[in-house]
Formats: sequence, C-alpha cells, structure tokens
Amino acid sequence: MATAVLLLSCPDRRGIVAAVANFLVRHGGNVLHADQHVDTVEGIFFQRVEFDWDGFSLERAEFEAQFRSTVAEPFSMNVAVRYSEDQVRVGILASRQPHCLGDLLMRWSAGELPMDLRVVISNHPDHAELCTGLGVPYRHLPIEAEPDGKTRQEQQVREVLADHDVELVVLARYMQILSPTFIADHPNRIINIHHSFLPAFVGANPYRQAHDRGVKLIGATAHYATDDLDEGPIIDQETTRVTHRDDVARLTRAGRDLETTVLARAVRAHVEHRILVYGRKTVVF
Repeated sequence: MATAVLLLSCPDRRGIVAAVANFLVRHGGNVLHADQHVDTVEGIFFQRVEFDWDGFSLERAEFEAQFRSTVAEPFSMNVAVRYSEDQVRVGILASRQPHCLGDLLMRWSAGELPMDLRVVISNHPDHAELCTGLGVPYRHLPIEAEPDGKTRQEQQVREVLADHDVELVVLARYMQILSPTFIADHPNRIINIHHSFLPAFVGANPYRQAHDRGVKLIGATAHYATDDLDEGPIIDQETTRVTHRDDVARLTRAGRDLETTVLARAVRAHVEHRILVYGRKTVVF
C-alpha cells in the first residue's frame, strides 16, 4: 500500500484536527494513523497523519499546493509531506567498532528498516567485507597524519555523500567530530549515537566516567548532531541497571547492547517520518 504522511506544527487552536481530516476525506484519503500532541507551555500543536495514497484524487504537486493554501496558511502551519514510495536515502559513517554498523546492516537486509541505503563510509578498512557481502558500497577514506588530513578527509566524505545523493547521515559510532560546515549540509538529518545517557557524561570515555562515579544506571542516547557537541535534539534513550560489581569492560558490553537498540529505533523513527523537531527538543510519534 502506498501511503503519505503529513507532519504538522502550528500555534494551538480549535479546529485543526477537523480541518486536516476534512481535507483528506474530501479528496478520497483514508486516514490510517493519526497522532497528536500539544505543548501546553509553548502553546504549539503537533500532528502526524498517515493516509492511504492509492486512489487519492490529487497529484502530489496539486495536493501539497491545495493543502497549504486551504489548511496550512489559515492555521499558520509548518507542513512536511512524505511518501512511502520515496524511501529515505541513507549513508552510514563508522569507525572501527562494528556493533552499531553491523546491527543496522542486519536490520536493513532483513527489511526491518525501510530505507534506501546508498553507502557506508569509514576511516578504517575493517568493514569492507561485511558491506560488500550485503551489496552495500563501501568507501574507505583514511585520515592522513598531516596538518590538514582531517579537513581533507571530511571533504572527501562530503563529496561521497553528495555523489550518492544521501539525505540522512547515520553516525554508527563514527569517532570523529564533524565540522559546522558538514552539519550545515544536513540540518536535523545527522543521527548520532552517544554511549551515555545524556546530558550526563558527555565527551570521551563515558563508561569510565560512569564507573568512576559509581553509577547504578548506564544508558545510550540517539540525537541529531548540531554544532554543540552532544547537545542536539534527543530522539531516543535507554538505560540498564548496573552494580558495584561491574567493571569498565562489563559496563561497555552492556552499553553496546543499548547503543545498537537505541540507534536502530532512532533511525527507524526518522525513516518512517515520525519525528518533529522544534528548538532543542523532538516530538516522536
């Protein structure tokens, strides 16, 4: 079944839900899923509506134009329209650690992640056999040990992503800090997995930080990358209990399990068009 998704946000007021539903019904749309949220502090209304696109009486351009003029503009509404036929074009960046990359590849190959996986890029050669075995293009772009080596490698990464027309960049434990220019290429379209329950233990070695603090919970956080390191809008998080008996190695193993699950959930939410970003926060339907 071909479906379409409306992602909406606007100042909260009466009649929004009725106006959206009436427009869709009037043009032959059958609503399959509808979810909404009101931020009562900010007074903002959010909604995700998925409907059957087969048999809809308008073509894409006409539908989007009429919806904006008759519904979006009167309600001062921000609107994004997505179609199930247009899978999100994804590029994955990874370093040496394989757990997040391998998990995403297995879920994708099993049909659990409805995305158009275009390329995997790494600053190490380690994952070439895994990717090529699944039919995924793999680019090894090392960072040369010279003053501008990192800058030149990042430019190469940007060129490869552009060549593959990538929309969403997934950082599967890519252990490099991205420049503001790179992030500006994909606003709210770079998903990072941080091996900590943010905002606690930012930066490097969070499991050692957690061990040194004697925490009883460890976690993982998936968020959109921004210029502020580990400060982007949070998409998903998970925790697990630990005790004083757990050393750094045990914490790391438990954390890796969380990282794979949380990153996969965040990527799925994005490619299924279930996320609305506003300010430093997200609404995830």
